[in-house]
Amino acid sequence: MLNTITYHLTALPTAVCPTAPPQAQKYADQLMGYVLWGVILLFFVGVVVGIGSIVAGRVFGMPHASKAGIVGVVVVFLAVIAYLVLPGVVRAMTGSGCI
Repeated sequence: MLNTITYHLTALPTAVCPTAPPQAQKYADQLMGYVLWGVILLFFVGVVVGIGSIVAGRVFGMPHASKAGIVGVVVVFLAVIAYLVLPGVVRAMTGSGCI
């Protein structure tokens, strides 16, 4: 019985690596490029809106708006750091992508 189980486990493939269909990599790279630039643009917009909130809060005497702007800018910078660090963490955990 144990030999049969061992035989069946050794008959399984050792690694299954996903492969993209032919000519698909070009479109995947183009889509990822659009996403990358969109995220960078959103980071920039977040910083501009946060700074605008700080300035508007100071000009119009609204301390809550200034505090919210400071929190917004800090959150954007934390998101940028996470955006740079997390892909490396996921890549290290998943390895080569083969199962």
